Amino acid sequence: MPPPSLDALDTPAALVDLDRVERNLQRVATYAREHGLRWRPHTKTHKTAELGALQVAAGASGVTVATALEAEVMARVSDDVLFAYPPVGARRLARLMALPSRVRLTVALDSREALEGLALAARDAGRTVDVLVELDLGMRRVGLRTPEDAVALARVAASTPGVAFRGVTFYAGHLRMPQAELPAAMRAQSQTLASFVDALRASGLPPEVVSGGSTPTLWQSHAVRGLTEIRPGLNVLNDRNSVTIGACDWTEVAYSVLATVVSTAVPGQVVIDAGAKALAKEEGLAPGYGVLLERPEVVVKNLSEEHGLLDVSATTWRPRIGERVRVVPNHVCVSVPLHARLHVVRGDTGVATWEVAARGW
Repeated sequence: MPPPSLDALDTPAALVDLDRVERNLQRVATYAREHGLRWRPHTKTHKTAELGALQVAAGASGVTVATALEAEVMARVSDDVLFAYPPVGARRLARLMALPSRVRLTVALDSREALEGLALAARDAGRTVDVLVELDLGMRRVGLRTPEDAVALARVAASTPGVAFRGVTFYAGHLRMPQAELPAAMRAQSQTLASFVDALRASGLPPEVVSGGSTPTLWQSHAVRGLTEIRPGLNVLNDRNSVTIGACDWTEVAYSVLATVVSTAVPGQVVIDAGAKALAKEEGLAPGYGVLLERPEVVVKNLSEEHGLLDVSATTWRPRIGERVRVVPNHVCVSVPLHARLHVVRGDTGVATWEVAARGW
C-alpha cells in the first residue's frame, strides 16, 4: 500500500521505524553468527510477511510461529517454519499439512496424543514433519518436566512414521529480570537443560536441535551449554519492558503508536485517543501501561477502551489539543495485532504500509 504522510494518518496508528528495525536485525544476526547459533525469530511479535522477509534476508535460518495463520503467512517468505505450539485439532493440523511442500515444517509438542495426531495427519498428507520435544525449564506452561518423560516421548517420535525426532525446545519466558541479575539464572537453566540433553544422548537419541531463547535472555544465550538455536521475537521492534530490564536501549525501540491529544481538562493529566484497543492494557515491569517515545518521563497511567490517560505531573510539557505523540507500550506483541496495518517510517517520513496479515488464528 502507498505510504501516507504521518499528518494524513488517522489515529491511533501503529508506526515502525525502519532504520531502527534494520539496526536491530544486524545486531542479533551478528551476535548469532559470532556465537555459532542459528537464529529463528518468533514472528508472533510483528505478524507481517514483510518483516519476516527482512529477518530471513538478514540471516535468519527460518522462522517461528504460534498459529496456523502465522505459518501460512510466513511460508510466503521462508521455507523453514517451526510451529511452536501444541498441534491439537483436526483443522489446525489440516492447515499445517497444506503448507507448500517446499516448506520444511517442524513442530514442538509435549504429549503422545499430539504426536500421534500429527503423525497421522503427516502420513495422510504424504509428508514427514520434524518434531522437537518441548521441555519445561521453569515457565510452568507447557513442556515435560523430567528427562525420563522427554526420553520416552523422543523414543516414540523416533519410531513413528510420518514424523522425525530432531531435538528439543524450551521457552524460559519466566526469566524477565535486569540483565545484571540474569547470569545466575542462565547458569541454572544451563544445568537443567544439560540433564535433559545428557539423558537423551545416553538413550541413543542425541538432539540435533536444542532450541530456546527469548528477548530478555537473548544477549546471554551463549551461556547456555548445548544451545544450538535462538528464537527471540520482540527484539526486532522492542518495547518498554525490554528497555526496563536492559535488553535494549531507548534508541532500539522501533515500535510506537501515533496518538492525538484530545483533552487537557483535568489538571496534571492529558488524554489521548489511544486506549486499550490500541496499546493493550497489560501491566508491565514498571508502573503504567506505556510511555511517550519523545518524553519517556510521561507515563500512560491508565487506559479505557478508547482513552489513554497521560500523567504529566513530572514534566513541564503541556500539549495543545490536536498535538500528536508516539506511545511505546509495555508489550509490543499484544499491541501489534490490535492494528490492521503497520505504517513504516524513516524518521518522520512514511515509506511503506504493511498489512498485519497474520493477525487472527
